Amino acid sequence: MAKILHKEQLSENVVLMKLDAPLIAEERKAGQFIILQVDDDYGERIPLTIADGNKEEGTITIIFQIVGKTTDELSRMNVGEDVPVLVGPLGKPTHIENFGRVVCVGGGIGVAPLHPIAQALKQAGNEVITIIGARNKELVILEEEMKSIADEFIVCTDDGSYGRKALVTQPLKEVCEREKKPDMVIAIGPPIMMKFCAETTRPYKVFTQVSLNTIMVDGTGMCGGCRVNVGNEIKFVCVDGPEFDAHLVDFDNMIARLNSFKEIEHEKHHCYIDKLAEEKIAGGIK
Repeated sequence: MAKILHKEQLSENVVLMKLDAPLIAEERKAGQFIILQVDDDYGERIPLTIADGNKEEGTITIIFQIVGKTTDELSRMNVGEDVPVLVGPLGKPTHIENFGRVVCVGGGIGVAPLHPIAQALKQAGNEVITIIGARNKELVILEEEMKSIADEFIVCTDDGSYGRKALVTQPLKEVCEREKKPDMVIAIGPPIMMKFCAETTRPYKVFTQVSLNTIMVDGTGMCGGCRVNVGNEIKFVCVDGPEFDAHLVDFDNMIARLNSFKEIEHEKHHCYIDKLAEEKIAGGIK
């Protein structure tokens, strides 16, 4: 159980919450995640990356996008309420050392899990070039936080409403073509974005790491729901990851597995919204 201490709407469908979770705050490292449940009896379990943490306060910060029933339910919870089930930290932490020049690429909500990693890399003495992208200006998140830890900072939007009108792969390609190319790239975002970041860096032979956010149930490697193909081997994101060599990940297989549940996810979400509307009407009649 974790009490919600702070809640903030970062954009129309993106919410930040600070939770009272002293044990997780004490142990968490960059790159790790939690699994939570908003209903302690029958609710769906969803993985969310720890976007920040404070040992002294005993708090962790999560940032999530409303995409289905569970994230919608979570977004409607308020300060003072308790998230009934919270497990973590899970997954292998990011390997942090002074690699030299590191490019951190974040797309959409992927900027949230990228933040603690970029922070740790900077503290380890790396030169950090940060590229963040979103569909439009309203969806750009954590700009100031990412900017404050970057030696070079680039913002892209698909529609050109803010920063450069470009996909994140364009400035990434430009950085790879510099006389001094990056020693490492870390990309986090939608699967299709990570796939094309991997294809962008492949010709330059720049090691590229991605953090995968797949379907999970137990978070201990038992259910097999999070399995991915990496270098012709089956890996489980919850225990073997969430970070993998991007040039070895079978993104097409991963995307196909994620898409197979989209219809069910949308159906459950619409049923939930309809139920809320019915309850509101019934409450008004009374």
